[in-house]
Amino acid sequence: MAFNWKTFKTRALTAAIFVVVMLIGLLWNKWSFFLLFSLIHFLCWFEYQRIIGLIDKGYREISPFHKYGVVVAGWSIMMYFTSDDWRMGDLSLHAIGWWLCLLFAFVLPIIEILFARQLNLRNIAYSALGLLYVSLSWGLMIDLRSIRETLMSGNGKIFELGYLIPISIVFSVWINDTMAYIVGSIIGKTPLSKISPRKTWEGTIGGILLCVVVMGLLAYWLRLSVTDACFIAGIAAIAGTVGDLLESKLKRMANIKDSGQIMPGHGGALDRFDSLLIATPMVWLYVKLLMLT
Repeated sequence: MAFNWKTFKTRALTAAIFVVVMLIGLLWNKWSFFLLFSLIHFLCWFEYQRIIGLIDKGYREISPFHKYGVVVAGWSIMMYFTSDDWRMGDLSLHAIGWWLCLLFAFVLPIIEILFARQLNLRNIAYSALGLLYVSLSWGLMIDLRSIRETLMSGNGKIFELGYLIPISIVFSVWINDTMAYIVGSIIGKTPLSKISPRKTWEGTIGGILLCVVVMGLLAYWLRLSVTDACFIAGIAAIAGTVGDLLESKLKRMANIKDSGQIMPGHGGALDRFDSLLIATPMVWLYVKLLMLT
């Protein structure tokens, strides 16, 4: 097959824009972080609803109130996980999220009863799963960014764990994906799963091990202990692989190649963030139960 320069340039430009937007959102401040993951949240939700509609045509019949209301309800979950430091005047995002969660908990069921053509518990279950799969995951990412504990370096500089941990998760997922692809391309022979035939056991194991090694070497730069950096890397790499397989399974059930077309040459938001959706809750458990105790 001849090399397609047009396709390559499209993919390269999209990848460059993606990296720049991600780095600005992650590194600028907590508000850019919240805006970045709010955008990702909405994009993932609309793609999730599209996929579920392809898997089960009955989900296409949900009312507009249900379709958009559950997405905004998920966003209120993200706001709930912010700390009191995230304020707009006298109002904190946490308080706004809390009241919106209560409001939607009462209003959405009533709206569903009044406006749905037929009350379908299966459609409600699909939306509830979306809240767990998409909204809770990004809510926990926001919760990690809200951590107030700090670390002090040898030269007296203070670093916030809430700033370092999300970056470590994202870097771990990126490193794992890259290393798994390289190792799999070189020595991969044994298919990992029928869900994703291109993945191999050699590439998967190699990606996880190299991710741990690289993040261990980056621990000093990330101001984390080598132990914490390696555990975060290992958890993110393993859980991220599961997340990738889960999204591949959903796409196979929906009979589509990409979750969306928001990123020309790279697919949709779920294609880019499927690993993070599962890695984030798993790392959150490690941080809350072991790292901060």
